[in-house]
Amino acid sequence: MTTYTNRNEVPVHEKWNLSDIYPKIEKWENDYQLIEEITVSLKKFDGNIHDGHSLYEYLKQREELSFHFNKVYAYAMLMVDENTRETLPQSYLDKAKQLSVKVSAATSFFMPYLLSLDEETLRSYIKEEGRLTYFEEDLLDSFRYKEHVLSKEQEEILSKLGEALSVPGHTFGMINNADIKFGEVTNENGDRIELTRGMYSKLIEDEDREKRREAYKAYYQPYVQLKNSIAATLSAAIKNNVTLAKIRHYPSALEKALFGDNVPREVYENLIQTTKDNISPLHQYTRIRKEKLKLDEIRQYDMSVPLVSGVKQVISYEEAYETMLKALAPLGEDYLTILKEFKDKCYIDVRETPGKRSGAYNLGVYGVHPYILLNHQDDLDSLFTLVHECGHGVHSKLSSQYQPQITAGYSIFVAEVASTVNEVLLINYLLNNESDPEVRKHLLNHFIDQFKGTFFTQVMFAEFEMKTHDMAERGIPLNVEVFNQTYETLFREYNGETIIFDEEVKYGWSRIPHFYRPFYVYKYATGFASAIHLATKILEGDQETIHSYLEFLKSGSSDYPLELLKKTGVDLTTPDPIQNALKRFGELVEEFSQI
Repeated sequence: MTTYTNRNEVPVHEKWNLSDIYPKIEKWENDYQLIEEITVSLKKFDGNIHDGHSLYEYLKQREELSFHFNKVYAYAMLMVDENTRETLPQSYLDKAKQLSVKVSAATSFFMPYLLSLDEETLRSYIKEEGRLTYFEEDLLDSFRYKEHVLSKEQEEILSKLGEALSVPGHTFGMINNADIKFGEVTNENGDRIELTRGMYSKLIEDEDREKRREAYKAYYQPYVQLKNSIAATLSAAIKNNVTLAKIRHYPSALEKALFGDNVPREVYENLIQTTKDNISPLHQYTRIRKEKLKLDEIRQYDMSVPLVSGVKQVISYEEAYETMLKALAPLGEDYLTILKEFKDKCYIDVRETPGKRSGAYNLGVYGVHPYILLNHQDDLDSLFTLVHECGHGVHSKLSSQYQPQITAGYSIFVAEVASTVNEVLLINYLLNNESDPEVRKHLLNHFIDQFKGTFFTQVMFAEFEMKTHDMAERGIPLNVEVFNQTYETLFREYNGETIIFDEEVKYGWSRIPHFYRPFYVYKYATGFASAIHLATKILEGDQETIHSYLEFLKSGSSDYPLELLKKTGVDLTTPDPIQNALKRFGELVEEFSQI
C-alpha cells in the first residue's frame, strides 16, 4: 500500500479539483463581497413585504445568496479538509462561518412574517405575481408549522434561549471528546499505556480475548465513573425536548421530531415492533458467534471480533473502482457513465496524507458537482466506503441536474438509501464471484455485522429514546438507575439470553452522542431497510423498480421522503419493507451457519 508523506506526492488524478468551484481565490473573495451586499439588501425587506412583487424580490435575492454562500462555504471547508494543519484555509472557513451568522440574522424575520399572513392573502400574492409559483410549494409547506410557531416576542425569547437549551449536548460533547480519559491497556512491549478511541476499535476486534476484555474494561471505566454527570446531561437534554414540544403544541417530543419530514408516529412504532417480532435470527447469530469462537460463555467484548481470520484482501484503488463498476452494472449504463466521470474529472480525493481530515463523505455543491473525500487503505472496508460514498455522489449529481435549486437537496431520511443500495449490490456481486469458502464466509460475516450495526443497534437506540422521552412526559424522574435498567432490558431483548452480562453493559447509553440529537437514529434503520427492499428487486432485474429508483435519485426533495419512497414501491407506513429486510438478514445468517 502506498503511503504519502505529503499531498504533493499524490498523483493529480487522485486529488479533487477545487478550481471547478473557483479557478482562483479572487473569485471566492468576489462572491464573499457579493453575499455581504445581498445580506444588507435583504435586511431592508423586514417590515416592507406588502404584496406579491416584494415577496418575490425577497425570495429571489435570498435564493441567489444561498447559491453563492454554499459555494463559498464548500470551497473553504474542502480546502481545510485537504490539510487541517494549514492556517490560511482555516481563516477562510472562519470568515465563511462569520458570514453565515450575518445571513441568519438578516433573514430571521421572514418565517414569523410569513406565518403572520393568512393562507388566503398568500395565495392572492401568488396569483398577482406569477413568478411566485416557483416558491409556492415551499411557502405553503411552511404553513404546516403555523400552529407550532409562537408570537414574534415569544419566538425571540426562544431563540435567545437556544444557546442555553443546547448546553446538555455541548456538555456531553466536551466530556466525551475533550475531558474523557480512558483506562490503561498493555501494549506489545508489555508497557501500560492509556487507551484511545482509535486503539479501542482495533483492540475490540483482536483475536486475543484477554486484550479485548482489557480494552473493553478500560473503555467503559470513565463512563462508569462519570455516570451521574452524564445521566444529568442526558436527563436535561430529554427534558428540554419534552418542554419544547409542549411549548410548541406538539402531542409529544417524538411527533415534534418527525414533523419536518412529515412522518407519522406509526412509522417509528412499526419499525420497532416489526423488528422485535422478527428478532430470532439475531439471537441465532449470537449463538453461532459463541460456537465459532469456541467459547464456554460469550460476553459483549466478543461481539465485534471477526469470525473468519486470515482473510486479508489487498484491493488497490484502481481494482476497487473496476469492481464497483461491475457490481453496479444492474443500475444501467447511464449510472455507470456518471461513476466513470467521478474518476476521470477528479471529483474524488483518494489518499490519506498527514493532516487530511479522517473518514469519508460526499458533499454536493449545487451548480458545480459532488466532491467525495476518501482515505483509501487498499482493503475491503475501503472498497465498501468507495461504493457507499459514490451512492451519495450520484444521488447529489442527479438531484442537482434534474431539480431546481429549491428542491435539489435531499432529506437525511432518504440519504442513506442510495449509499446502501450500492453496498447491497456490491456484497451480492462479491459473493457471486467468489468460490473460496473462507473469503465467502468473511464477506458474509462483514455484511451481517454491518446489518447488525446499521439496523438492529439503531432500532434498539430508537426504542431507548422513545421509552425515556415517554417517561419524562409522564413525569417520571430520569437518573442513572432508570437509564441503566431501560438500556439493560433492551440490550437483552435485542441480543438474546446467550450473552453473559458484564457490569458495563447497562452503561451503554452513556456513550452515545446521537441521543443529544433526538429521534435521529431511526433514519439509519428505515434507510437501510428501504435499500435492502430496493436492491433485492433490482437484482431480480425488475425493470419497473430500476426505472423508479433512478427517478427517485433525480427527485431531491421535490416531495416528502415517505412519498418519494412510495413511488419506488417502498411503503414504510406498512411493515412490509422492514419484514423483507429482516427476512434477508435471516437468509444471510442461515447461509453463514451452513458454510
